[in-house]
This record gives sequence, C-alpha cells and structure tokens, in this order.
Amino acid sequence: MDDFEMLLDESLQDPEFKKEWEDNQTEYEIMRMLVMARAEKNLTQKELSELSGVRQSNISRIERGMCIPNIPTLEAIARGLGKKLKIEFV
Repeated sequence: MDDFEMLLDESLQDPEFKKEWEDNQTEYEIMRMLVMARAEKNLTQKELSELSGVRQSNISRIERGMCIPNIPTLEAIARGLGKKLKIEFV
C-alpha cells in the first residue's frame, strides 16, 4: 500500500470526506492515475504535453481536478505515456 492509499484509508473514516470521495471518485481516480503514470515515466507535464499533443495547461488542470478530460484527450495522454486507455464497467 502506497502513502496515498494509506492516507485515503485514514481519511475515509470521516463521513463527510467519505461522501465527497464517493461522489467524485471517478474524477479523483483519473487525477491520481495520470499523476502516477507521469511520475512512473519521470516526465514533466511539459514533456508529456510534447509526447501527447495535449497542452501542458490542460494536463495541469486535469491533475488538479479543474477539468474532466474527454476520451480523445485521455487516449492522447495514454499514447504519450506509451500506454493504452482501458475503460471498463465494474
């Protein structure tokens, strides 16, 4: 379990935080996955922008939760990271 997951588990004990998390979980997961994938590749936002064709300012907004990316944007970011986008219902 990484530091984020430990902090999240602790924070979910607060009912108000838990409701907020559950209401916005998809957006938070997109933010988290993007930040982690970019860090895994040791890329700056600017470098990922150059590789993906997505403006650095848009990558920043996604990572800060200021916007929800559309599927073509997520696909471009995935390609820039050398990955494929996978969406599934669980």
